[in-house]
Amino acid sequence: MNTIFGVPAPALYGQVLLGLINGSFYAMLSLGLAVIFGLLRIINFAHGAQYMLGAFVAYLLLFYGGVAYWPALILAPVIVAGVAIVIERTMLRRLYGLDPLYGLLLTFGLALIIEGLFRYWFGTSGKPYAPPAALTGGVNLGFMFLPIYRGWVVVASLAVCIGTWLLIEKTRLGAYLRAATENPVMVQAFGVNVPLLLTLAYGLGAGLAGLAGVLAAPIYQVSPLMGSNLIIVVFAVVVVGGMGSILGAILTGYMLGLLEGLTKVFYPEASNIVIFVIMAVVLLIRPAGLFGREA
Repeated sequence: MNTIFGVPAPALYGQVLLGLINGSFYAMLSLGLAVIFGLLRIINFAHGAQYMLGAFVAYLLLFYGGVAYWPALILAPVIVAGVAIVIERTMLRRLYGLDPLYGLLLTFGLALIIEGLFRYWFGTSGKPYAPPAALTGGVNLGFMFLPIYRGWVVVASLAVCIGTWLLIEKTRLGAYLRAATENPVMVQAFGVNVPLLLTLAYGLGAGLAGLAGVLAAPIYQVSPLMGSNLIIVVFAVVVVGGMGSILGAILTGYMLGLLEGLTKVFYPEASNIVIFVIMAVVLLIRPAGLFGREA
C-alpha cells in the first residue's frame, strides 16, 4: 500500500476530502457572517440557527410539499432570507450605531429561541434527507473514491463564495453597500435607499447560511443541533480571517478546514482544538486577523 509521510495514501486523501467539505461549509458560513458584520456591524450569533433553518426548510418542503432537492436549493435560502429580513426590519434596525455587543446578545437570544422551538417540535435526533439521484454514487479517481455529492458540495460552495465576493467587491451594488457602511448620509444624498441596502445585506448573509444548510442536509442529516455544533468553529474562522473581510472568510474557511482534516491524520487528539489554537495565536500576533484591517 502506498504511504505518504508514513500514512496510507487512501486515508490521507480521504481526510483531505473531508477537510475540503468541512472547509466549504466554514467558508460559506463565515462568508455570511463577514457580509453581515462588514456591512451592518452586527455580530450575527443567529447564523447557526439560520443554517439549521435552511436544512429544515428543505426537509419540510420535501416532507409536506414534495419539493425535491433542486427547487429546495433555491427556495430554502430565499425563505431563510425572508425570515431574516423580517428580523432586521423589526429588531436589528434599532441597534445600528450601538455597541456590537447589543446585536450579539439579541441574535444569541434569537438563536436559542429558534433552536428551542425546533427541538420541541422535532426532538434532537437527526432527520434523513437523501441527495438527488443525479448526485448519488461515486467516481473512482484511481488514487481515491470520490462520492459525487461531496464533490458537488465543494464545487457549489466555491462557486457561491466567488460569486458573492465578486458581487460585493466588483459591482456597483457592492460599492453602494460598502459606501453605505462608511458614510450612509452621503450615499443617501445620491438617492440611494440605504436602509433597503442594509436589509438586503442581512438577507444575503442569512440566505448564504440557509444555502449551506440545504447543502449540508444530505451529509450531516437535519437536526436542531446542527447549527449550534458549528457556529463556534465558524466564529473562530471569521476571527482568524479578519472580522468583516470577505476574502479572508473564504480563504480562511478552506485553509482551516484542510488543516483540521490533516490534523486528524497526523495528530487526531488535536483535531478538535487546532482551529482554536490557531485563533489564539493569530489574535496574539495580529488582532485584526490575517486579512482584516487594523482599526
